[in-house]
Amino acid sequence: MATVYKANDIILKRPVAVKILRDEFTTDEEFIRRFEAEAQSAARLTHANIVSIYDVGVEGNLYFIVMELIQGKTLKEIIIEEQGPLPWKWSINVAIQIAQALEMAHRNNIVHRDIKPHNIIITEDGVAKVTDFGIAKAVSNSTITAFGTTIGSVHYFSPEHARGGFTDAKSDLYSLGVVMYEMLTGRVPFDADTPVSVALKHMQEEPIEPIEINPNIPSSVNKIIMKALKKDTTLRYQSSSEMLVDLKASLKDPEGDFVEEKEYDQTARTQKINTSELERKRTSNKKENKFIAFIKNHKALSSIVGVILLFFIAFGSTMTILGITNPKEVEVPNVVGLTREEARQKIEDAKLVYEEETEEYNKDVEAGKVISLRTEIGDHTKSPLNLTVKEGSKIFVIISKGQEKATVPNVKGKEQEEAIQLLEEAKLKAEIVEETSKTVKEGYVISQDTEADTEVFAGDTVKIHVSTGTEKVTMVSVIDKDEEAAKKALKAIGITNINIEYEENSSKASGKVIKQSIEKGSTVEKDASITITVNTYKESKTVDLIINVKSLTGGYQETTAQTNTTENSVETDYTTVEKTCDVSVSVDGSVVETRQSVDKNTTQLKISVTGTGRMTITVDAGGSKTTKTVDFSSVTKVNMP
Repeated sequence: MATVYKANDIILKRPVAVKILRDEFTTDEEFIRRFEAEAQSAARLTHANIVSIYDVGVEGNLYFIVMELIQGKTLKEIIIEEQGPLPWKWSINVAIQIAQALEMAHRNNIVHRDIKPHNIIITEDGVAKVTDFGIAKAVSNSTITAFGTTIGSVHYFSPEHARGGFTDAKSDLYSLGVVMYEMLTGRVPFDADTPVSVALKHMQEEPIEPIEINPNIPSSVNKIIMKALKKDTTLRYQSSSEMLVDLKASLKDPEGDFVEEKEYDQTARTQKINTSELERKRTSNKKENKFIAFIKNHKALSSIVGVILLFFIAFGSTMTILGITNPKEVEVPNVVGLTREEARQKIEDAKLVYEEETEEYNKDVEAGKVISLRTEIGDHTKSPLNLTVKEGSKIFVIISKGQEKATVPNVKGKEQEEAIQLLEEAKLKAEIVEETSKTVKEGYVISQDTEADTEVFAGDTVKIHVSTGTEKVTMVSVIDKDEEAAKKALKAIGITNINIEYEENSSKASGKVIKQSIEKGSTVEKDASITITVNTYKESKTVDLIINVKSLTGGYQETTAQTNTTENSVETDYTTVEKTCDVSVSVDGSVVETRQSVDKNTTQLKISVTGTGRMTITVDAGGSKTTKTVDFSSVTKVNMP
């Protein structure tokens, strides 16, 4: 009926549960009525073992209930997890809490009518909370469940609920007995392949005593369950309070014999009447004589009395005749699933009148057989469940025409909503499968699994593939990443068309991405092109260049005289050398410093050079050159050569 959301109350700053009626039911007056009934019923109840209702409202077509958020598990989940009987003391404590919740509800004339482990939540603190009053109803003495209505869960139905009869507080106590039975045995008292079979068992069969399944159950607890499961409401607990007394007593005296077991009163009642023939004859003559004398003395009055007596005699005779001709009650035979001939024969054999109301398509019932029946005053049903009517009453049946056929329309190339409408008009259902496509526009049908003009059954599902356009991705941020890391991040989401631009920005880190053409969070096609801008600005740095001119040029020696003596003469030779040279420094091919007439014997010529990042330094000393590549960011001094 509804979807439940976990939410936050922004005013009271607390977590809550919000139950919202499903969209498909907002136009259904019956569902809205039940939804509102849940709110109105449960909102009146304030109890520690009942889920609290905080607010109820409607916004447009949005019907909602705000209620207490329960952290815990349903009793059904606990039973399934245990895969067997639960501890009997723990189970009795839970049953006591459920009974206390029902006691509060029944005091307010509210019958839950759907007590089952699924609707009982056990909190993390071990408190049992009864929830889902979606089918609860404020009751009076005349409240009767509509014939054919199956409200609640059949495994936990009371017999009167199953047959569509009067339901009251004792019906909830029967369901509580079923819940106790399941807790202590690990299974429900009645089970079968179909809901109708289960309902019939509730009405006709006696359950196996739980103590036979689980010998660890105390005798008093066994008696409490069996009393709660009595089919006759007069033999059950008559109120939650009465059941609570026995439940609490069972904890104190598990083997005690305090559960009162009622029995049918088989004693025939007699009426005390005066049938003495002797007394009648003795007094008859006296009364007759007095009566005759009275008539003779009061003729006028006697005439009036005579007329009155004649009227009452005639009225009594008429009523007697009506009583004789009043037809007796007969049970309506269940003819669902029979052929029309078999159904007619069975209905007429029961002294009822067969009427064929209409024929309908039905995928579950073979053509020519009965889908459902109704009486002159009832709704159509598939399970009469011991319904009785007067002899001669009309029984109306609906005959199956078999499963309706349908022809699949061609929806390829149609817009999604139009395709769905065409399928629905053909009495078919659509299942949407979304696919990316570079050739078919977003929202249009690419293909259909069942070919057009194929004959299928009405109500079948046709799978259609709808284009979502090209595949979309959500853009990530690559700002402040270096170039390679940025490329890797973009490729990870499927973007491979990446353009790189460079720009100098002294306010940003060098070598990092400072811009991207598509913002973070944008949804774009997977083959979209993106441009990222990388900062190429490099901060300059000055280092000391120490040049060994002597090592580079070979240096020089002072001028010396050398005497050469021959036979005829003595000659003196003088050697002259260059003592200086010009020194120039280039960075990446550009001369940044020149020194003239530098002594060639200089071993530490200091020149300051400024650069950014990795750069090539060239020193030229009188034609002798040396080169070195230097990372300016990591040094403060460079020796050359």
